[in-house]
Amino acid sequence: MADDSQRNFRSVYYEKVGFRGVEEKKSLEILLKDDRLDIEKLCTFSQRFPLPSMYRILVWKVLLGIIPPHHESHALVMKYRKEQYWDIHHALRVIRFINDSTPQVDVFLRIYQLESGKLPRNVAFPLEPEDEVFLAIAKAMEEMVEDPIECYWLVSCFVNQLNSKHKDSLQQLPKILEQYLNIEDNRLLMHLKACAAVSKLPYDLWFKKCFAGCLPESSLQRVWDKVISGSCKILVFVAVEILLTFKMKIIALNSAEKITQFLENIPQDNTDAIVSKAVDLWRTHCGTPAHSV
Repeated sequence: MADDSQRNFRSVYYEKVGFRGVEEKKSLEILLKDDRLDIEKLCTFSQRFPLPSMYRILVWKVLLGIIPPHHESHALVMKYRKEQYWDIHHALRVIRFINDSTPQVDVFLRIYQLESGKLPRNVAFPLEPEDEVFLAIAKAMEEMVEDPIECYWLVSCFVNQLNSKHKDSLQQLPKILEQYLNIEDNRLLMHLKACAAVSKLPYDLWFKKCFAGCLPESSLQRVWDKVISGSCKILVFVAVEILLTFKMKIIALNSAEKITQFLENIPQDNTDAIVSKAVDLWRTHCGTPAHSV
């Protein structure tokens, strides 16, 4: 057990300081030198390894379809994206849905609503649950991406991916979580059932918001690498690992409300290790990751 703990610590440490990923970084750089980027290979790489921070946003933009695979088109396409952003931004100012004091993430939401034909008739209309999901992801993405226009398109296309490609899968994740938790720790699952907490776990925070507002930036990026490259199932294993990590705390709590409240506000000092163990657990149950996992 001590050896496992030491190995896990070393693994997380090396990954954080960048030693472990030197060879992986070289492999990715070779992929990124192709005139036409190979989407399938980039997906497979992202499933197998954490993306180096210096290339993460570029890879995400390609995988989400914000820019095309051809290098020579990137600048032109981003120019069009920028013009489209400012055109909608101007329209929203004219109809007084946004102004100079509107928070950036709220601007993103209004642009997204107008683009998708879901702008409410009045700015005072209450937010829909899907709007809350958008805002949570936007707030997390804003911490990762400096350029607001780049940030908007990443949020918009990521949310679209979740609502289309992953929509059916996301609905199955609570049941899949229960299955894997039963395998990993039946006693913990029985405690959750005894407290009637299984149906009240923070599924929206974990699965709809993809842990935005739950995990800090460094941990969240590594989870989103997997989701953006094709696997929303990683979300299940992050949730399982959170439950296993805080097992003793959860077992000490005797009501669904207290358990949910704790899980919505987990301590932030151990999340990199949680994500590393979640990735290991994902590989154990799902085999060697490929782009279609």
